[in-house]
Amino acid sequence: MGWFNRRSRAAHGAPTKLDREATREDLAALEAFVTSRQGVEFYLEPETTATDTTVVAIAHDGEWIRRRTGSPRAAADIARRRAVPLYEAARTGYPERMRAWNRAHPERRMR
Repeated sequence: MGWFNRRSRAAHGAPTKLDREATREDLAALEAFVTSRQGVEFYLEPETTATDTTVVAIAHDGEWIRRRTGSPRAAADIARRRAVPLYEAARTGYPERMRAWNRAHPERRMR
């Protein structure tokens, strides 16, 4: 029947991730955010079984975007090239200004 087949889906060529991987558009969106905002910091989020490695870019006023980067190295390359601090979100958490911005812009959550 095949319901309890012990072989993984990866052995059959099916992807094991539930979400898509990073694209050029994701990296371009991060670059555009950095060049159009002041005081941007990057917060690295590790890859999970559902999502590729992501970066949350947070501006000085708390506005933020989250985009996939594909790897921590790709995130570090953008951060180094744009002179943006890069933090590990799991270690540092997110800044209060991001939460304040979320409270001031509840419409953003509806997306």
